[in-house]
Amino acid sequence: MTQGSRVAVKVWDLPVRLFHWIITVLFVFQLVTGKVGGELMRWHKLSGYAILTLIVFRILWGFAGSTHARFSSFMAGPVKTWRFALRLFSRQAVPQLGHNPLGGWSVMAMVATLAVQGVTGLFANDGVSHEGPLSPLVSLDASNLMTDIHDWNLKLIVLLVTIHILAVVFHLVVKKDEVVVPMFTGVKHVPPELLRERREMPRGSALRRAASREHSASYIVSSRRALALFVAAVALVGVVVVVLPRVIEHAGDRNIPGFE
Repeated sequence: MTQGSRVAVKVWDLPVRLFHWIITVLFVFQLVTGKVGGELMRWHKLSGYAILTLIVFRILWGFAGSTHARFSSFMAGPVKTWRFALRLFSRQAVPQLGHNPLGGWSVMAMVATLAVQGVTGLFANDGVSHEGPLSPLVSLDASNLMTDIHDWNLKLIVLLVTIHILAVVFHLVVKKDEVVVPMFTGVKHVPPELLRERREMPRGSALRRAASREHSASYIVSSRRALALFVAAVALVGVVVVVLPRVIEHAGDRNIPGFE
């Protein structure tokens, strides 16, 4: 499993890789359909539901997934993240198998903003003929507020995507760290010494000062668990966007107090 002096290590599991690229395609589709509007808004809503489902799955997978998919493997506190950022341009920065602390916060920011985008879309309206499935639950003013948040949050997502692309270019050009291909194959080729447990390094050493939270050993979770969590995500979003609106409509037809 060697490539020169490097060792092939399975880092990204299939669910993480599929999530990454499907979200990318769906987000571009959302930009186009949202910009064009009209009859494409139907597809805009459907792809929005798909993104929301994937976000719910990614949150679940962040707690129950493979080693490098878990939030605990890459989330670091502000002090450790700041120290890593200061050493990013030096040789003291500890190379990572998974996400580094800055990348970890980038992942969390992206998941959070996409979640906000999906949730606000459920209550938003386009001012013409299309509205989110849960908009009847709120007043027109509240729906318009959700629409404004939806629009402004999109600008934030575009900013985060731009930063992400620049970070990828930085790692490719400056750090000579291949980060794109592993997101297709799941495999990284790294120096053998990278596989040593960082926490075993002597306290006060350069590696210890810019310590990684990763473990040298990692595991890939069964695809059956991923499928079960994805089905749960589909069911949850399905209840919200299909079942709940029908309940609301049925209650309104019966003039039940609170649903008028």
